[in-house]
Amino acid sequence: MPFDLQPCGTVTHEALKAVFPLLDGVDLASCMLVCKQWKEIAGDDYFWKCSCARRWPSICKRPSSSSSVSYYKIYRTFYKRQRHRDLPPPRLSFNDLEFYIDIWLEGQLIFSEVVSGPVFLSGIKDPPSGISSILRHHLKRPDYKMMFPVKPVFCLPVGQFASISMLVSRKDSDKFACIINKALFDYVDRTSYRAHASDYLEFSPAHPFISGIRAWISLLLTDNGSGGQVDVFGIEMDFCDVATTEEEVLLLLDMLDWK
Repeated sequence: MPFDLQPCGTVTHEALKAVFPLLDGVDLASCMLVCKQWKEIAGDDYFWKCSCARRWPSICKRPSSSSSVSYYKIYRTFYKRQRHRDLPPPRLSFNDLEFYIDIWLEGQLIFSEVVSGPVFLSGIKDPPSGISSILRHHLKRPDYKMMFPVKPVFCLPVGQFASISMLVSRKDSDKFACIINKALFDYVDRTSYRAHASDYLEFSPAHPFISGIRAWISLLLTDNGSGGQVDVFGIEMDFCDVATTEEEVLLLLDMLDWK
């Protein structure tokens, strides 16, 4: 026997009014599309108050005369997370940036270079043959990276303390900002052969509610076979999950305390 949809009118108002308070707002909205009768009944704000009460119970404690906003509108506005909004175009370009990188070993300067923005994005196309498989996989991943090769490579003795400072300048305003200030490489990941240093970014007073974001600098290492030293063949910078695209990184850098 073929399935037969019964007309809307055969369902009594009492039955609908008994069922609608039990429905989630999404299902209640679907019921409003069935027919004119269902739409009129499901539009009763009492049913939407029931849906709101399951998600935000405290909202139903407000006096009924305190607001003209309906529960239907509240549910429609907040029942799901806002979609990701498009970011404004960055005012910066990596062509405008230069990075000033200095690395010390036990207080002695061992690396000092000025690296242009485009070079920082060049990546490492020909890594040394002896790097770990985990590090090689990291270099080949297609996600966004800021890294560049160190040529010539320099050595780090195992067990000694190294630190790094990094300033960045912008050509469009001839100003500088600090990304990392004499931070120690206090964590060495021996599985991926990377040494990590981090520091909290300092933001412009124009952005007083932005804080707690760190820049991470990683030295990419390979064993040179000497036993007591490792070679540094690359430097990487990232901001973890805060900025994972070029556009997001540029917007983040633009908010720094430029002086």
